[in-house]
Amino acid sequence: MTNFQQETLTAAAMAGDIPPIEAVAPAKPTTSDPSTYKFLKAMLPHLPLLLRTAVLHLLRLSPQSPYLNLKTALIVNVLRAYINPPNPKTISETKVFLNKFPSIKGKMWISTYSVPTPAAETQTCIQNLFSEAINALDRNGRTYTGPMPDVKAVEGEWTGYRANATSESRLPAGLSERDLYQEMMKEVKGKTTILYFHGGAYWLMDPATHRPTTKTLAKVTRGRCFSVRYRLAPENPFPAAVMDGLIAYLNLLYPDEEDAFHPPIPPNEIVFAGDSAGGNLCFSLLQIILHLHRTNQKEIPWNGRMVTIPLPAGVAVNSPWMDVTHSSPSCTSNAPFDYLPEPAILSSAEAKRPPCSIWPSAPARRHIYVADSLLTHPLVSVVSSKSWEGAPPVYICTGWELLADEDKYTAKKMWEEGVRVRFEEYEGMPHCFGLIFPGLREARRCFAGWGGFIKGVVEGDGEKGSRFLTVKAGTLEEVERKGEEMSLDGEEVVRRRMEARLKGETVVGEGLAKL
Repeated sequence: MTNFQQETLTAAAMAGDIPPIEAVAPAKPTTSDPSTYKFLKAMLPHLPLLLRTAVLHLLRLSPQSPYLNLKTALIVNVLRAYINPPNPKTISETKVFLNKFPSIKGKMWISTYSVPTPAAETQTCIQNLFSEAINALDRNGRTYTGPMPDVKAVEGEWTGYRANATSESRLPAGLSERDLYQEMMKEVKGKTTILYFHGGAYWLMDPATHRPTTKTLAKVTRGRCFSVRYRLAPENPFPAAVMDGLIAYLNLLYPDEEDAFHPPIPPNEIVFAGDSAGGNLCFSLLQIILHLHRTNQKEIPWNGRMVTIPLPAGVAVNSPWMDVTHSSPSCTSNAPFDYLPEPAILSSAEAKRPPCSIWPSAPARRHIYVADSLLTHPLVSVVSSKSWEGAPPVYICTGWELLADEDKYTAKKMWEEGVRVRFEEYEGMPHCFGLIFPGLREARRCFAGWGGFIKGVVEGDGEKGSRFLTVKAGTLEEVERKGEEMSLDGEEVVRRRMEARLKGETVVGEGLAKL
């Protein structure tokens, strides 16, 4: 399989459409490689698109041409077509289709671990904690009366970098998960532990799809990642995923001495990290913890004793999804640079999706992840959070993508409230470009900045102040920006825009206009 084939199919899988096809070293001529036939069959309907993209790019007439090379531009445009098929599958079919994960191989250690179901006392306490926080943080003063999910066991994958392996290396046979963890720890040289939350719009993907990402972060930080297999929607809507994140964090801090693979980890050695919806989850979990600190709810029962829930050393996110209503202007204006569908196209595609046993849900709701009454809630659309005061240092990376405006606004608001912020915007780059296109120079620069920030806040050798950068395409020149330049939107405009979006309207400046 050619590099273009592999990158296109892998990118489509990471974007949430098809499972990756592993490259095979063919014993016969390339034309007999089954993966080649699959690729050609998948590309055939997109041939006119590929030709049009190539011609416009070579003539320097496309918006992408000044910033992307031809191969990347082709993949972005094919991805956009993959994500918006004329006849979408049901939610159930899509989930099953995407649960075909590649085998573990390459320069990585993987050890699966499951945090046991907490004791009944802890379950009740956490459910009450979430119920109180949802009501207290609702900016419209509403009381949430919907169901509260059960508190359950949470599985995840420990990931480390395996320096002496090759790209074809498999995990050693016959080792238990605990033994694999111990082998991983022999190569962990730093103090950093990353609590990682994968993207996928809260209903797709898995720690397995993000192993290349967590492996690379482990390499850059010289640490380890615990990538959480949180519960997915629509079967498990908000706040199940955030609840799973809290359980995973508590287990890092206060593991069961007999069951866990690791000893207790100090909070100043833990960083929350994630991409897309996983970035949203990071900030939702951070808001829960900040609320507990502000209201002096410092202790909960855990493994037979009372423990506190401290803040982590930092939060570092890539293309975070801050506004589930898709109300930001960039959700339309940045469409030429992104493979994600703009809201009108997404709504049209979802209207064609056939029903299945899990969607539409019963009772019906408009969003896969969350009840209608909570779409603008600060624990769901974290862009609407009232305050970030007291938060640890934060890193945010974004491209010229649909989510750019909400990321910029949040970074500015955090900075204005005294949070140390490192913000990096990459010219011309699409959503999660560092994960989708690992071969790009911009992707390598992204992981250096992302992982470098994580390592710095743990080891104390990072930047001490806030910094806002635009990273130029191709040259990687860093252009310093001012925090106040990040967004011209005020808090009220952002909130009104979200509410208007749900009513089928949009906010233009201070006024309302029909879509």
